[in-house]
Amino acid sequence: MGERLAGGNVAIALLANAIATGAALIALILTFGPISGAHFNPLVTAISVWRGDLAKRDLPFYVIAQLAGAFAGVAAANAMFGEPVYAWSQHARAGLPQAMSEAVATIGLLTVIVSCARHRGDAVPLAVGSYITAAYWFTSSTSFANPAVTLARMATNTFAGIRPADAPAFLAAQGLATIAAALLLDWLVP
Repeated sequence: MGERLAGGNVAIALLANAIATGAALIALILTFGPISGAHFNPLVTAISVWRGDLAKRDLPFYVIAQLAGAFAGVAAANAMFGEPVYAWSQHARAGLPQAMSEAVATIGLLTVIVSCARHRGDAVPLAVGSYITAAYWFTSSTSFANPAVTLARMATNTFAGIRPADAPAFLAAQGLATIAAALLLDWLVP
């Protein structure tokens, strides 16, 4: 919808997507936090396992649910706006600056979540929504910072999509950033 209403103005489309994503994250974290810990991101779940906050045996179930939810979300969004339910994205998101942006966005997101959860648990929804809204603008990648989102957004040929050929660099950057974040958080928030 942001792209349609923006009339070709990419900044307005990006602003609309950033606000919608950040606001929805706040609402969804408040809604599902008490049920699942609001684990929408396999990287958050991996950090939780790393830190001993979640049992290893639960990891595959969370990741399957996260992937299913991401692809269901793409299908629902595409259907609501009359787009094909699934279509390979043609939206180029390639190059080292994009991958570096994903690493920065991922480290930042994981740091916000772990630190806030430890010190200000009630602030996690607002902190995460605000961080993602801001990261749309301070990263060149628009801050996916989530492998489930990266994979699902390959299946939408809209403003939010990512070409399948570009996704591996995003996934690698997110994975390496998760390792870096885990080590950093072991030191910062033991």
